[in-house]
Amino acid sequence: MRRPARRPRGGNGPTFARTRSGFTLIEILVSLAVIAVLLALLLPALGKGMARARSFRCQMNLRSIAFDFTVFGDPAIRGTRGTDEATYGANRFSLETFIESGYRVDEFWPKEEPRSIVTRTADSDEDAMRCPGVPGDIQLRRSTPCRAGAVTPSQNVSFGFNSRLFRIETVDGRGRPRTVEVTLTPDILSRGLVPLAWDIDGASAARRGDVPHFSAPSLDSRGPYSGDRLWWPGLRHGGQGQFALIDGSVHSTASPLSRPGWQWGYQPHP
Repeated sequence: MRRPARRPRGGNGPTFARTRSGFTLIEILVSLAVIAVLLALLLPALGKGMARARSFRCQMNLRSIAFDFTVFGDPAIRGTRGTDEATYGANRFSLETFIESGYRVDEFWPKEEPRSIVTRTADSDEDAMRCPGVPGDIQLRRSTPCRAGAVTPSQNVSFGFNSRLFRIETVDGRGRPRTVEVTLTPDILSRGLVPLAWDIDGASAARRGDVPHFSAPSLDSRGPYSGDRLWWPGLRHGGQGQFALIDGSVHSTASPLSRPGWQWGYQPHP
């Protein structure tokens, strides 16, 4: 049985039950504090998760590059090498030509593309020549080799390739150090522990005015490679960089020059 509402003392009018609506200021502040604490706990974990995703995607892109290099260098399964066969012979190719095939510039420019400059955005899922840890778009220029600025700006270039597979260091007839451009043969595929491509700091290359695609440590060089003038690894994955070897393996390390067995000093015969 429903109990009648009590009348206030001394009152003769109708009685209404008091109801409370909304939140008090203290309750709102407590709720905001709880949300702030949860965000403080979740955001670092979310940031780490995104960083791991970028690192994993970078590894996959480098693996793809190493695989494509194997196909490019294998005479039994390779596709087109642009003009290399006419220039160097059936069993020789240039590292620069391989890089251009990855970017689809110079002789690999799509025939159906009428534009002279094409922009690739940083969030493109189809671009294996990019590390997702490098922001900014790149521009590709028609009828331009990599060494002449086919891919710009330099600070947005993600990966560098072993310069000693493109220009070897030697001495001239007077004993002066210099570099000589070389081509590669299928034999390079048997050099599995030679570094092929890795994360670079394109901004460092841009400040020095160098082409970012070709990089190499100085090692014991007293010539053009001395002083690490072409060495700018990008250690952007938690203080580590990703390095792909010719055998197709990709490694994360902060000290690539001290990895046992890696053949940083290898140079092909001219």
